[in-house]
Amino acid sequence: MTNSRKKSAAAPDDTSLLVATLPVALQEALRKLPLEQLLEVVMDLGRPPEARFVEKTVRLSEKPVSQEDITHVTALVGEFSEDNRAGIERTLHRISGIRNRKGQIVGMTLRVGRAVLGGIELLRDLVEAGQSILILGRPGVGKTTKLREMGRVLADDFHKRVVIIDTSNEIGGDGDIPHPGIGSARRMQVPRPDRQHAVMIEAVENHMPEVIIVDEIGTEAEASAARTIAERGVQLIGTAHGTSLENLINNPTLSDLVGGVQVVTLSDEEARRRRTTKTVSERRAHPTFDIVVEMVDRQEVIVHKDTAVAVDTILRGRAPRGERREQAANGLVHVREEEPSFTTAPAPTERPEREGPMRIYPYALSRDLLERVIRSLGLDARTVGGPEQADLIVALRSRAEDQRLQRMVHSVGIPLQLLKRNTANEMRRLLQRMFQLLEGMEDDEVQEAMREAEEGVQRVLEEGVEVPLSPRGSSLRRMQHRLIAGHKLMAISSGKEPERYLVIYPQEEME
Repeated sequence: MTNSRKKSAAAPDDTSLLVATLPVALQEALRKLPLEQLLEVVMDLGRPPEARFVEKTVRLSEKPVSQEDITHVTALVGEFSEDNRAGIERTLHRISGIRNRKGQIVGMTLRVGRAVLGGIELLRDLVEAGQSILILGRPGVGKTTKLREMGRVLADDFHKRVVIIDTSNEIGGDGDIPHPGIGSARRMQVPRPDRQHAVMIEAVENHMPEVIIVDEIGTEAEASAARTIAERGVQLIGTAHGTSLENLINNPTLSDLVGGVQVVTLSDEEARRRRTTKTVSERRAHPTFDIVVEMVDRQEVIVHKDTAVAVDTILRGRAPRGERREQAANGLVHVREEEPSFTTAPAPTERPEREGPMRIYPYALSRDLLERVIRSLGLDARTVGGPEQADLIVALRSRAEDQRLQRMVHSVGIPLQLLKRNTANEMRRLLQRMFQLLEGMEDDEVQEAMREAEEGVQRVLEEGVEVPLSPRGSSLRRMQHRLIAGHKLMAISSGKEPERYLVIYPQEEME
């Protein structure tokens, strides 16, 4: 699928206004360089000043920056706010200060801000649809530039009532008169960074917007304000800290933006039906944002058009199918379905099915105590020292939302069981329940699994063909493995949970 629109263009450049705030010697050095490619100027007390470009860094002077140099700049850019940022009126440039323990500015980063017209062609159809959009991506990838252009297009092209919540004046520029890059969209400034959530709510209650645009949602209060805005039927477009949807799900402060996560204990019957452990992670509520966009770079994004479906897929241990969009140099937009693999985090490791005892990794539990319980019950199981060798992870229920534990479960792709307390009785009850669950299935699922394995073995021996079996849980697959190995045949697991299954191979094919 391709789409052709007018190529992005830069708005009139006002980089010279930023250069004019520097000491004269630095201005002269910069004007000999390609200013259209300038990203920022760095001035640290006692160190030579530098200019950073897209592909290189240039030292502007061998003379170290003095306190007089820093005072010269601060006098021209005005007062620094509580977040140590200042600006130049009616421009998008940002000057950030570094202070010493006494509160004096001893370092500065003067970052060039540019408005790019037509910079949302990759996302224009999503903006037109009127759904709420959340943009993720690493710093400097162009999230704020996208927000600014979305505000202009929605206000000028679609004539919607747009209000931009501009906490650091990066979207609408410094000063009381907004930069023309936001078009006719209105802009509300925020007195202090910790008041962003309050201004978000004030915008809805006082100014009747159809669209609210907000940059850098980063606190629980801001996430709650975003949900309130979305529930009032206002289109919400924002950015958040994080580089991918999976990264956001694992952030306890911001996961509410995509529905939140809760740990649910299933009944024995439901766990058997799903072929999962009794304790699973599920989405808690409907996402605040309908669509999530992961920015790879300025010309490439991955779009999840249904946030709820994508989150549910990740929580089941599978990778969501996003839509990868790339804009070529000629302005053409190419769209293709993303391959089912995580874009910024590794997919669960595919490991061969193990024979022998069940291997259990106790996370923040007494391994010696668990070993004693296993021996006292005479179970075909043992503990291991790491999740990569395990068939099962056991942890305390109080640690269910531990981010390290969640990452571990997702990365190795194995079941998790939770205990109320780190005691022998709790461990004994859990292990008895797990192994009795298998015994309770002997009349139905276990019997059916073993019958299918026997028939598969006979077919392989008689016809010399490979035979796939039906998807089974890990315990049943281990039993099938042992039966197949008893006939001197080889079976290999294929697919991903919960659809993982065995394939039996003839001897000559395995050789």
